[in-house]
Amino acid sequence: MAQVQRMSRLMVKTLRDDPADAETLSHKLLVRAGYVRRNAAGIWSWLPLGMKVLENVSRVVREEMDAIGAQEVLLPALLPKEPYEATGRWDEYGPELFRLKDRKGAEYLLGPTHEEIFTLLVKDQCTSYKDLPVILYQIQTKYRDEARPRSGILRGREFQMKDSYSFDTTDEGLAESYALHRQAYIRIFDRLGLRHKIVSAVSGAMGGSASEEFLAPAAAGEDTFAYCPSCDYAANTEAVTFPGGEPADASAHGPVEVLDTPDTPTIETLAAFLDVPASATLKNLLVKVDGEIVAVGVPGDREVDLGKLEDHLAPAAVELVTAEDFTGRPDLVRGYVGPQGLEKVRYLADPRIAAGTAWVTGANQEGRHARNVVAGRDFEVDEYLDVVVVEEGDPCPKCSTGLKLDRAIEIGHIFQLGRKYADAMQLDVLGQNGKPVRVTMGSYGVGVSRAVAALAEQTADEQGLCWPAEIAPADVHVVAAGKTAQTELALSVAEQLGEAGLRVLVDDRAGVSPGVKFTDAELIGVPKILVAGRRTAEGVVELKDRRTGEREELPVAEAVARLASARG
Repeated sequence: MAQVQRMSRLMVKTLRDDPADAETLSHKLLVRAGYVRRNAAGIWSWLPLGMKVLENVSRVVREEMDAIGAQEVLLPALLPKEPYEATGRWDEYGPELFRLKDRKGAEYLLGPTHEEIFTLLVKDQCTSYKDLPVILYQIQTKYRDEARPRSGILRGREFQMKDSYSFDTTDEGLAESYALHRQAYIRIFDRLGLRHKIVSAVSGAMGGSASEEFLAPAAAGEDTFAYCPSCDYAANTEAVTFPGGEPADASAHGPVEVLDTPDTPTIETLAAFLDVPASATLKNLLVKVDGEIVAVGVPGDREVDLGKLEDHLAPAAVELVTAEDFTGRPDLVRGYVGPQGLEKVRYLADPRIAAGTAWVTGANQEGRHARNVVAGRDFEVDEYLDVVVVEEGDPCPKCSTGLKLDRAIEIGHIFQLGRKYADAMQLDVLGQNGKPVRVTMGSYGVGVSRAVAALAEQTADEQGLCWPAEIAPADVHVVAAGKTAQTELALSVAEQLGEAGLRVLVDDRAGVSPGVKFTDAELIGVPKILVAGRRTAEGVVELKDRRTGEREELPVAEAVARLASARG
């Protein structure tokens, strides 16, 4: 059956200008080319062209998940509160969770991810070790109340996601399920045409041990990852760790010396005033952890990575102190905090603040700093945490070469969850010895709608979108330059291509200038463009490769045969 879509009957409205609120390339082009339309902040409608691309991504994901023996299900998006209370995530998710009540007052949420519900499903369906291992997956809309939804479909309040879950009776089985997903994800992103990096990651609210992210390098990316140009090391910056400083001899340093340091509101001005490097100073950031004031110390030439800090302290809520938090606290002098004078304040420090090292830091007095403040002698560190912002040139944890940094879009994430959710739900099966065995789990996500945006970011050019063949809304975009004979030839060629098994978009719109049609063809981004133009009377069409820009004039029969053979 012919697979031909006539643009005269297609609901598509292209735009010449970028949307006023668009910040990223994908946001601009997907709206301009008529793939998506905004309904509200972070909420988008997928139009016919967009649905074709979204479904093509979903198809690739399904095929590769089915290939590893995964079974597809569809669970509800509206979920009861109780399972999420049992795992603690009802509170851990905080304001990102959409919460609601039914008419009887029972509390529900819109699912951000489904570990709890899949665990309960397997508990209901699997009772023996003979029922495992099993991998289940779904492709479904997820919901998160983003504080600042932006970048079009890259960061929305609802989004399409493939989430899968593995259930095994042994840690070795979990490792095997994890490896299966890892290879499946490589195949998925290769088929989609997405350039990607696999990086070490933190588990965050998901819990568990091993965790890796699949990142698509792009200027619009909100993730920063570090990679080594000399070895295979790569990690999300929040997962990069560095060795601590070497302990030093505290007796090598003199007593604490308090100094008048007027007009030194910053580390830079303090270092200049005392003629010391910023790395010799100790910066102390005050935060509140579940409402309790905590100090975090890092060398003065580094910044605290609040994302790292939150990951270390999860599920506790972390926020910066405000001016009101200093009221009634004479031990906390704003801008002049030093660890040697803190009372009833937990002190966390970067590993570089090793025992015996001496620092210049706040004297806990207005306008004064202290020198020779020694860790382990003048103050104690309650806990060491690697929480500094990673910088370009920091030593690779694996080979010590200077690290490089790049921006990327997260398109996939895989976790070895272990037994966190099985413990909460008491998921056991009867083992081979007749005794209960606690099941171990993995969780694996692919951002389906996100992959569409990531592809747009990576492949678009100055003219518009430029889709890889696997996920484009059509194989060929046939353009009738305008005259009746050209339109008739375009429709005839489109039917021949459709009968050959190709997906065809044909621009047969009346009253639309050739220039607009050509511009729209570039903007929409189908891989091959076939033009019925000036040589229509000779039965010759122009074939253009959207990606390379190469053009060639061919007889209709040869053009159809070549496109059909390329489709395979």
